[in-house]
Amino acid sequence: MGIAKLADLIRTNAPDAISHKDISDYTGKIIALDASIIINQFRAASPMLSPLTGLLFRTLTLLEHDIKPVFVFDGKPPVEKKALLKKRAEAGGWSVNHTGIASSLTNECVKLLKCLGVPVVQAPGDAEALCAQLVKWGTVDVVASEDMDTLPFGAKTLIRQLNAKKDSDVIEYSLPKLLEKLQITQSEFVDLCILLGCDYCGKIAGFGPKRALTLIQQHRSIEEVVLHINRQTHPIPHSWKYKEARKIFLEELETEAPELCWTEPDEEALVGFLCHVKHIREDRIRRRMERFRETVKGMREKREKERVAEHGRQTRLEDFFRVTRKRSHMNVTDAANSSSINRKKPKTN
Repeated sequence: MGIAKLADLIRTNAPDAISHKDISDYTGKIIALDASIIINQFRAASPMLSPLTGLLFRTLTLLEHDIKPVFVFDGKPPVEKKALLKKRAEAGGWSVNHTGIASSLTNECVKLLKCLGVPVVQAPGDAEALCAQLVKWGTVDVVASEDMDTLPFGAKTLIRQLNAKKDSDVIEYSLPKLLEKLQITQSEFVDLCILLGCDYCGKIAGFGPKRALTLIQQHRSIEEVVLHINRQTHPIPHSWKYKEARKIFLEELETEAPELCWTEPDEEALVGFLCHVKHIREDRIRRRMERFRETVKGMREKREKERVAEHGRQTRLEDFFRVTRKRSHMNVTDAANSSSINRKKPKTN
């Protein structure tokens, strides 16, 4: 779920925080992706098929755009989120995992990504929290996730709808612009998100986005909001764990920044795993990998031509300035000599 109706609130109250872009606008960028979101998208779209094929094609598309993806996997979820995860799993028809131990599907996805030469990072808890932390560290440029709770976790830039479609309209959210427009701090924004409804606690009934924003802008914290509302019409949830939720969003993770490394895809390892183990058609994988190699080759050739052309322009400019400096030096020297020759000797008595 993420944050209920946060996207609607931003569109209405801070439209300047939203940009519509193309996937090519992220060429050369390092993007952290919430792996569980992507996997569950493919599971929901094609319940009878393995999500591995979709993950393969999505990753190759990013690499073809010279995007460096980093896939972040969930660790052990916070206690506050277990009830919600169970409900989601039941709705999706798959088993829930509260242990933090990787499932068989997760292990298969990790193996696939390693065959593609793409780094995989294990989060200590929720993946979106680590994704946001990677942005704050400067390890990655942006986070790609459909869950809006990456923003209260502190990710400066969130992008949604980063998929393989050529005509895809990527939506980018800027956290600094959002806070500036709403005239609230990050901690006040977290309280706003809790009032809207998050994954870690219940919410006060009857608050829509407009009402929740107005209350935070006026009173600046949940504690003050509670003092100024009618508890008959807006009852406070029993054992409301909003403080625990606030702590989850605002607390820095006790983990170190990972070292990231990308390598060339290993096609034979991919075929061995996907075709010989998972029984996906080999001709389909081979054709996709051939197209990938051709695309990357063309991209590298284009980049090399641009580099050579740029080097040629720089060389000609350097030659021009070198001649200019030489002439300038000669002129100064000649002027000095001329001045010396023409200088009159002082008269002696």
